[in-house]
Amino acid sequence: MVIKGRAWRFGADIDTDSIIPARYLNTSDPQELARHVMEDADPEFPKKVRPGDIIVADKNFGCGSSREHAPIAIKAAGIQAVVARSFARIFYRNAFNIGLPIFESAEGADGIREGDIIEIDADSGVIRNLTRGEEYRAEPIPPFMQELIETGGLIEWTRRRIQAAGRQ
Repeated sequence: MVIKGRAWRFGADIDTDSIIPARYLNTSDPQELARHVMEDADPEFPKKVRPGDIIVADKNFGCGSSREHAPIAIKAAGIQAVVARSFARIFYRNAFNIGLPIFESAEGADGIREGDIIEIDADSGVIRNLTRGEEYRAEPIPPFMQELIETGGLIEWTRRRIQAAGRQ
């Protein structure tokens, strides 16, 4: 799986309240959540982000509460991946559960600037900064987790497995 898009930069310790403010948690509608994604970190972000874009951040992205609303809002906004120095543990799991690819890369967090066009090879973990002509390493996504992403997350993956078992 290869992902290519424009980078948006955020700093360290971006918590789930910055990703989707608690005042919007009265809905679980992904499109409504997308209209407010990252607005406390950058009030203009929901208007600027485009499908296919990629978030790049420093350490501890997604810290705070365990709400799944945060990766859902990111994915629903059309953001196709997040690259960060590190992720909060529960955000990491929630992201894969809903089918949002994330990549830990200290090199990428340091080298990628806002507006850079980057290309991520999920199989090899290579991140290419096409704007700067640089290359960074991330942990490759294991095949099973890529399968989760490709099917849209854990619920859809499970549904398909149950259906396939019922046909046997």
